[in-house]
Amino acid sequence: MRKETIPFPKGEIKAVFGHCLVLRGDDIDTDRIIPARFLKCVSFDKLGSNVFADDRKEMRGKHPFDHDLNRQASILVVNENFGCGSSREHAPQALMRWGIRALIGESFAEIFYGNCLALGIPCATASKEKISKLQTHITENPRNTFELNLMSQELFNKNHKCSIEIQAGTLEMLTTGRWDATSQLIARNDCLKEIASKLPYLNNFKGHQ
Repeated sequence: MRKETIPFPKGEIKAVFGHCLVLRGDDIDTDRIIPARFLKCVSFDKLGSNVFADDRKEMRGKHPFDHDLNRQASILVVNENFGCGSSREHAPQALMRWGIRALIGESFAEIFYGNCLALGIPCATASKEKISKLQTHITENPRNTFELNLMSQELFNKNHKCSIEIQAGTLEMLTTGRWDATSQLIARNDCLKEIASKLPYLNNFKGHQ
């Protein structure tokens, strides 16, 4: 587990800063990210400590999520079709509660991608060649910090730069804060009350006899 947590995403998201964590392998599915037995939880609060639980147990401390140098990482760099399998929202919840705030990969499963967006976690893509070079650079320089800039669509620091892609609709939602459906509802509370006052089934059908 991480020694300390970082704030959950909120509002406009235009950049993510921090260390990068490399997790190699194609088709890493949601059952590996958070095994099914943890789906019985009442809340998502403790999922972070169980992310990749079976893989980590099998690798006996040698899994990337157990390396000391990775424990403050906030950007996860993966390969192809990450997050495939079931539609469980627990997978991005577990990653977020461990401390991941953005992902970069060759491609992502569609439902996993949407579940990440709903939490304000950008999923950026790059070519296989770029991802391979980036993963090698991070592995060789594990203490380096990066900036993932959504506006310029780049991951960079003073020693390395990698252009990335984020879908136009996703980019607009992240950079304007529209990804946060709960905040959007709260901001329109007066409008919601007005609409509710006009709905007959919320007002005992008064005036609608």
